[in-house]
Amino acid sequence: MKTSKLLLGLSLSTMLMVSSCKKTKTEEPAVQQTNVSGNVEGTWNNTKIYTVSGTITVAEGKALTIEEGTTIIFDPATHPEFIVKGNLYCKGTEQNPVKLTVPDSSKTEANKFGKLWGGIFGSNTCAEMLIEHTIIEYGGATTTEESVSVKDGLYKAVSGENVPVLNYANVNGKLVFRNNTVRNFQEDGLYLEGGQMIIANNVFYTTGLTGGDAINIKSGVLADVAYNLIYGVNTNGLKLSNSGDRTPQAYVKAYNNTIVNAGWRRPDVKGGSIWLEKNVRVDLANNLLANCRFGVKRDTKNKEDVRSTINNGHYYGYTQTGVDQFQPSADIVKDTNAIISNVVGANDPKFVNYPVNTDGNNATFNTAWDFHLQAGAPGLNKGKTSLSLHFASGLVLNGITYSSPAIGTYIGAYSTK
Repeated sequence: MKTSKLLLGLSLSTMLMVSSCKKTKTEEPAVQQTNVSGNVEGTWNNTKIYTVSGTITVAEGKALTIEEGTTIIFDPATHPEFIVKGNLYCKGTEQNPVKLTVPDSSKTEANKFGKLWGGIFGSNTCAEMLIEHTIIEYGGATTTEESVSVKDGLYKAVSGENVPVLNYANVNGKLVFRNNTVRNFQEDGLYLEGGQMIIANNVFYTTGLTGGDAINIKSGVLADVAYNLIYGVNTNGLKLSNSGDRTPQAYVKAYNNTIVNAGWRRPDVKGGSIWLEKNVRVDLANNLLANCRFGVKRDTKNKEDVRSTINNGHYYGYTQTGVDQFQPSADIVKDTNAIISNVVGANDPKFVNYPVNTDGNNATFNTAWDFHLQAGAPGLNKGKTSLSLHFASGLVLNGITYSSPAIGTYIGAYSTK
């Protein structure tokens, strides 16, 4: 009996030792810190945290792939920029987004509008750029004569400019920007000067200190812009223009976007929701504008293309000034089949969780808010249901096809849950 007990004890001890050894072998490796600057290429993944100590550049003919869950920290002391002359594939997932950020210690109220690093610059040799499920925050620094973007002739190529989240400038290139969160930037979100592009299912908030639009499109762009939530932007949710004399003519199909509290923080009067100018061609449909400073507004001295269409918008205002300023006039474009009233508080969009009387100047976003629609919301089943999209059949980047989402039957970026 003693021998049996001894053998049993030895057997259990051996099993525990084997189990312990197996557990040690399957433990995840520790995440390492690595400093990067200068030319970059290849693949970055979540086995490392990348600290960008100086401007990084993907050279022409090269590519950088950033895999899901990867964190990239830009050094606020050096204000680095992210220059892309080759291709960039930023491939986060909903569960494991990529993060382009700064140290946690720098995420203070004083830095609410970023300015701590530059932005992403896709040059006219950047053929493909994919950014999906990525959090981009606390950038938008001001250029100096020593900025790489200035020396390389990118963006506006002068010192003293507040840089956007992303500048893309290849009229022959392709950009897919979807399912991203953009926040805490000093100026524009996307400043787009050429290319075929899909911009969809993104969230923009706390952007634009004294100016700046969430999505700013110029000539040379063909774009489908859909299902974006834009909150508290300084000026316009969408600024759509054909400026720049590039081919093709800017043609934007913007549908099922929700824009809330846009334009009130702009110190001078310009736009305040969607701005049209300089012969841009647009098809606008199913956009929800809540408490924006103006309705869809045009430059009366340099109007949009006469072929443009504006349909099935939903306008809500909780102040008399707001309601008055989305009524059709010489500079406020008439929206066909719109949900619109001249009565304060009429046509409440019935968001699931958002106080619609929030001050229009507010730029602080509460992540507990929910801009889905409640049952019985006036925008349900009121959307324009047919729209010929630029890229319904998709754009191919790195061998993968990305298609524009179909237009919704409702108004706004979100239906019911």
